Amino acid sequence: MPDLPFEDDQDDGNLAVQESKPKLQKPPMYKVLLLNDDFTPMDFVVSILQTIFYKDKEEAVRITMNVHTSGIGVCGIYTKDIAETKVQQVIAHSQENQHPLQCTLEEVE
Repeated sequence: MPDLPFEDDQDDGNLAVQESKPKLQKPPMYKVLLLNDDFTPMDFVVSILQTIFYKDKEEAVRITMNVHTSGIGVCGIYTKDIAETKVQQVIAHSQENQHPLQCTLEEVE
């Protein structure tokens, strides 16, 4: 059989492949924040924290008091998609119950 022009007599058929390690990074995280207002009842805020953020009663009350005294409180830290969904749920639930409670997100630095 004649030699084909692309055959290499010195090649044993094994190719040396250097594996590269993928550079994985953790996704950016976002704080979901509740903002104080003078109209939303504290019981409603506690309820939001328990139903949307799955906080126990004690932690929900602590966060609510922080919102009341500091003007802002952290509900949790999540990936962007989850944080955005939580913000939308809080705003929708507040509007359905005719409360002006505001919620936002902020990237964790």
